Amino acid sequence: MSATRKEGVYSRRFAASDAASSVVSSNESPADSRFHNPAALKRASLMHEPVLVLNATYEPINVTAVRRAMVLLLKGVAQAEEMHNAEVHSAANVHRVPSVIRLLAYRHIPQQSRALSRKNILLRDRNTCQFCGRVFPSSELTLDHVVPRSRGGRSSWENLVACCYRCNNSKGDRTPEEAGFKLARRPRPFTLHTSRQLMRMIGHRDERWRKYLFY
Repeated sequence: MSATRKEGVYSRRFAASDAASSVVSSNESPADSRFHNPAALKRASLMHEPVLVLNATYEPINVTAVRRAMVLLLKGVAQAEEMHNAEVHSAANVHRVPSVIRLLAYRHIPQQSRALSRKNILLRDRNTCQFCGRVFPSSELTLDHVVPRSRGGRSSWENLVACCYRCNNSKGDRTPEEAGFKLARRPRPFTLHTSRQLMRMIGHRDERWRKYLFY
């Protein structure tokens, strides 16, 4: 593989981590800011806090991150219904951090399962390794095929689970039974009903969500 092609592969692979570190000031490396700039680390953490998304009819339909919620507000496709006490600063403006936003145009939500993706698998499994039971940041989790692909295991809702790197390496190319592991729960598709259950769980921590979730 040529050097140019390798560079392209690596740049795509780490695009997500680069985007997450973009809140760090330009004159610092991510590693330096992690250990020597607590303010930058706090801002990065704040931008990944959960925000409840309501349909135009005030029906709860999703949970997104502060970063995405603020993009929707700035584009004018949503408005803030509840706010955090925290603020984020840009070069010219100060923005309050939203806790609940509402879409200005009604969005039809189909009843079928959500799209199969890494993000939705981690959300379904609540960022919890399904083998050791520990909760991790998204960056410290991967996806594991319960039945390995070498054994015919498919990339499906029923065969993919959130897994920490340590358990993933320990399990290797084996089934959970062969590795001496036990699944925390049986994997299943992530439906809108599942999503609303998670919204209510998070809502217990944020009283600003409760009037939209518990009725």
